[in-house]
Amino acid sequence: MIFVVLLFAAVLLVSGAAIAYVIGGAAVLAFFATDNARYLAILPQQIFSKIDVFALMAMPLFILAGELMNRGGVTGTLINLSMALVGRLRGGLGHVNILTSVFFAGISGSAVADAAALSNTLVPEMTRRGYSLTYASAVTGASSIIGPIVPPSIILIFYGALMGTSVTALFLAGILPGLLLAAVLIAVNAFYAWRQGHPRLEKEEMPPFFRTIAHSLPALSLPVIILGGIVFGWMTPTEAAAVAVVVALGAGWFYAGITAKTVLEALRRTALLSGSIFLIICSVSALGYLGALERIPEAILEAVTGLGLGPVGYMLVMNLIFILAGMVLDIPVALALLVPLLAPVALQQGADPVHLGIVICFNLCIGLISPPMGGCLLVISAVTGINYWKLARAIIPFVLVEIAVLGLLIAVPDISLMLPRAFGLGAN
Repeated sequence: MIFVVLLFAAVLLVSGAAIAYVIGGAAVLAFFATDNARYLAILPQQIFSKIDVFALMAMPLFILAGELMNRGGVTGTLINLSMALVGRLRGGLGHVNILTSVFFAGISGSAVADAAALSNTLVPEMTRRGYSLTYASAVTGASSIIGPIVPPSIILIFYGALMGTSVTALFLAGILPGLLLAAVLIAVNAFYAWRQGHPRLEKEEMPPFFRTIAHSLPALSLPVIILGGIVFGWMTPTEAAAVAVVVALGAGWFYAGITAKTVLEALRRTALLSGSIFLIICSVSALGYLGALERIPEAILEAVTGLGLGPVGYMLVMNLIFILAGMVLDIPVALALLVPLLAPVALQQGADPVHLGIVICFNLCIGLISPPMGGCLLVISAVTGINYWKLARAIIPFVLVEIAVLGLLIAVPDISLMLPRAFGLGAN
């Protein structure tokens, strides 16, 4: 019977059905396969309990704020700001690309949105100034994953809702890992600039420094308001998300990029993204309920104990599983499928839930730039016209560097936990 369930799921996947329907259909069929059909009567209650989480209310609002900012003319402002700060360095446009991703992260929190925006704007400019299309596309993909790590991050909210972890603590914990990744990527870009003779911007090409910073303040105010309001206790994450929407509308008006049509497009996109995420939560919660009935987390713990894997060994195995999952699954799907099964065992072995969340989310973000299904690679390839596999080969050095950063985050939890501890948010 289990074979029939797997065959059913495979047929749905091949037919092009949405992943939420595949998981949900397979889960319901699996209830019959495992002789748990009698529990289907209370399945709706279990599903509702997974989406009736206050923290999840912040998710569509942060998505809407990011969509409004993306459509409000903010991308060019952030690029000019980055040029004013680092454009004069050798390989300046590569540095600009990475620094813009950091600023973009504080606004959209989406790697794919970052990749699409910079592929449209910076990649053509980089190729015009002598960078190869392959390198310009690779550095864009590598830096785009800063977005979901630096707050506000949709996937950190998702993880917090799944595990009952403080979203505020997760937001604070993501700041230093995101900045560390940016610093490492800047160092790698500097090496390639020296090796390949990448140009720097001439003085007359630089935007005026103080005027550019002043013009950027409305865009930069968004992450400051979000983090300041949450950290100092003025707002909950959900309230901060609502304020972020208002600030995004104001910034869009300031940059003359917001119209009624733009707002409608942002609302439509937000509804699609939010709806798809909640559908995934519903379908995966059915599978998670079945896993609880079959005591799968307990079975995993027994297997880990039997194999003699300590906390470090289990953490390495778990991260390998998440890296492989990130290569073929969307991040929300991978989180919803694997976190309820694998994370409890790590917590029982003494892992901090905030540190674990940063490690898992960082791990899955690497999957966005890893073949065969790297979401950012697909977007960059479609926008720039570069061959997908050529781009996948070119980004490998960056992926290896990011895996090294991931290893450092695993080995030194204080990098993630320093800020939550400083603000007394209960990190162990």
